[in-house]
Amino acid sequence: MNHAATDVDPLDRIDRSIEIDAPAERVWELVTKPGWWINEGSVDRDPDVRVDGSMTVLTHPAYGEFRLETVESRPHSYVAYRWLDADAHAGTLVEFQIEPRDGGVTLSVCESGFSQLGKPREAWLKHREGNTTGWEQELRAAKLFVEGS
Repeated sequence: MNHAATDVDPLDRIDRSIEIDAPAERVWELVTKPGWWINEGSVDRDPDVRVDGSMTVLTHPAYGEFRLETVESRPHSYVAYRWLDADAHAGTLVEFQIEPRDGGVTLSVCESGFSQLGKPREAWLKHREGNTTGWEQELRAAKLFVEGS
């Protein structure tokens, strides 16, 4: 019997969502751009991105380089990325879900795997803490970007 799911720290994941008044296809165009959420509060229309094998590498002028691997993609409803550290050994899983609703969609994000980063609990909790408020900002940025397009 596999107990792995029950052994995961309850703070291992972040779940956030926002309602966006736009069609799923328009939201999909944004969420399928690896690393769109790495910014300073507004979506960069033309980020510095290069493909390196199965990885997408985004270079942000202030925050440096980020490596992302697309894990799964189900058009117009779900896409998942592995957000890898510099040596591409460990990283969190970032999942975006698009659910239709009257007048638009609900965009949800789940980031998980903090406790699997190979860091002491205090260190990954600190890492998680910044992302908790970060996802609220990024979902607001996605809403403004998509509704303004």
